Amino acid sequence: MTQTSPVQVSQISPDGVAWLDSVRFDAQGLIPAIAQNVQDGEVLMVAWMNRESLAETVATGRAVYWSRSRQRLWRKGEESGHTQTVLGLRIDCDADVILLEVEQTGGVACHTGRRRCFYRSLTGGVWQETEAPLVDPETIYR
Repeated sequence: MTQTSPVQVSQISPDGVAWLDSVRFDAQGLIPAIAQNVQDGEVLMVAWMNRESLAETVATGRAVYWSRSRQRLWRKGEESGHTQTVLGLRIDCDADVILLEVEQTGGVACHTGRRRCFYRSLTGGVWQETEAPLVDPETIYR
């Protein structure tokens, strides 16, 4: 993908249906959202979105998720500065999973200070860390 500006979306699709109404949120009003690095396709993280966070993401071009633990909107990077600019947005065939093609600011997507949240690999029946933190999380979350 060679796009360099945030995603721009019309509210109404060619068939006259508002794009947000075709998203299949679960019983809690959530949908899983996968953040993928637009440059190399690497999956950085998985989070949850609700209708409000998805609408804000599209409106601003910055990733906004729903924090299940805090029960509030989570604007990625609001504390750490490691924001995600959304350059593309996709939905799966069942309309129940969102894929965000993002440009990750600061190279760190995980709250553990790593590039991605998927830093453990199953080896011999044991989860092994395969990537060291790039930054100390204590320095970015105070």
